[in-house]
Formats: sequence, C-alpha cells, structure tokens
Amino acid sequence: MTDATNSQSFEKEPQLGDYFALMKPRVMQLVVFTAVVGMLAAPVSVNPVIGFASILFLAIGAGASGALNMWWDADIDAVMKRTINRPIPAGKVTGQSAMYLGCALSGLAVMMLSLSANLLAGFMLAFTIFFYVVPYTMWLKRSTPQNIVIGGAAGAFPPVIGWVIATGSFALEPWLMFALIFMWTPPHFWALALFMRNDYDDAKVPMLTVTHGRRSTRNHILAYTVLLAVLAVGTAFSAIGGWIYLATALVLNLLFLKGAYGIWKRDEEMSEADNFAVERRFFMLSLWYLFAHFVAILIETILKPYGLGGW
Repeated sequence: MTDATNSQSFEKEPQLGDYFALMKPRVMQLVVFTAVVGMLAAPVSVNPVIGFASILFLAIGAGASGALNMWWDADIDAVMKRTINRPIPAGKVTGQSAMYLGCALSGLAVMMLSLSANLLAGFMLAFTIFFYVVPYTMWLKRSTPQNIVIGGAAGAFPPVIGWVIATGSFALEPWLMFALIFMWTPPHFWALALFMRNDYDDAKVPMLTVTHGRRSTRNHILAYTVLLAVLAVGTAFSAIGGWIYLATALVLNLLFLKGAYGIWKRDEEMSEADNFAVERRFFMLSLWYLFAHFVAILIETILKPYGLGGW
C-alpha cells in the first residue's frame, strides 16, 4: 500500500455511491445470505427484530472489511484491469477516507452486534474483520501462493456468526457450513486466476498461477474439488442436511467435478485457443455452486417443522 492515493487531486466531492462501492456490495450479499442461513438453521429461534438488526450490523462489518481492503490494496487495484475502476484507483475517494470509513464502521458493527445479539457474536465479527484485513490483506495476499487458501477462512465465518447470533454458542453444523465455503474458495479463485494471470503478474501478487504456473494450478483445482465434493455430499447426512440437500449436492458436485476435470486435462495451447472458455464456465458455475448449496440448507430448515425436510 502506498500513500499515493492520499495525495490525489479530486475534481468533485465523492458521492454516496462511491462510499457504498468501497464496501464491496457483491461480497456483502454473499456474507449476508450465508449468515442468514446459519442463523435460521440454528435450533434456536431468533426474535425477528433482533435477527434483522444483528444481520444488518454483520453486513456493516463486512462492508468495513471491504473498505479497509480497498484502502490497503489501492496500489494493486490500480494495476489490475479487474479492479482499476474501484473508487480509490478511479480517483473517486481518497485512500485516507476509505481507511477512516472502514475503521469507524468496524467499531460500530462490532459494538452493536455485541449489544443486539451476544458478546460471542461480536467477538467473532471482530476476529473476522481482523483476519481479513491484517493476516490476509496485509500479509498473505502479497507473500504466499497459499493466500487464498488460508485467507479464505475470513469469508467462511459468516454462517458461524449467524449460528452464534441465534444460540450464543458453537456446534458442529455451522463449522460444516464454514468448511463448505473454505474448501470452495480456492478452486473458485484459482479458476479466475487461470484466465486473469496477467493481472496478477502485473500487480506482482503471488497467486498460484504466478508462482507455480497454470499446470500446477489445474492440479490443485481438481484436488480441492474432489475434497470439496466429499465434504459437500457428506454434509447431507448432518443435522442441517436432508434428501433435498443431498439431491442438490449430488447434481452440483457431479457438474463441478466434471468442470474441474475438464480444466485439469487442458494445456496452455488449448486454453489460449478458445480464450479459456472451459475455465470461464467453471468460474461461473462456482458462483452458483455455493449459492445453491446454501439455498438447499435453507429449504431443509424451512421444511423440517412440517416433517418434510431432513431425514
């Protein structure tokens, strides 16, 4: 991170939408959705007002993480085509403003979640923000090809926090949801890295494609997808699973395995000939993969009181 973003000259005042963009609204949507599923899947019902307030503060905490990430990564974002139009490199918001916004929202979110839900939920949110900003953004992302593997834990905590909001304690089931996101993250991002490698090269980010090459990355995608499939299907036989989830997991993981195998058997010449079409399809499938699994968990949760969900 450099100070260059703090000394830019701005022709006009930042708009509200620019500050909202700092909070990575797309990522925030996934955070909110998985947290809601975690909260509703818990065996304890939550007062709707308390539940809504708690998820709102969790969303604010997720947005705070995004703002701090954009503050620190402004130099990288200015180089990569995928991120060059973000508010700071585009000259819409100063890096200093993003830092202040992130810090203020972090404190607000943790304090209010602790009050609306419980102290354990507040602590978990504080730890998640810290883990995403300090170990991942400031260290892992720039130092090791395992950045997305270890750092992926930050994005996997929301369903655990949602469960804790409802119960005030831990259990096996939220950690299964955590593991689902944690194991999904590497193949999801490595598929992106396969056809965006030049971006990471230019930004000097040590993604696996940069440090070990695309062949090694393809091997890793297949290995992680196999492990993910075992975990995802196995979750069907837990308290949050059932026949609906099992059917969903079987179909999605067969498609995901097929896609990973398709990536694995390709070489550079094949990929470049069709502009990484197979890799791009796998990446798009990965976006639906996680969403569909959590929708299945949510459906099981809704149907269980009527004797239709679960086993």
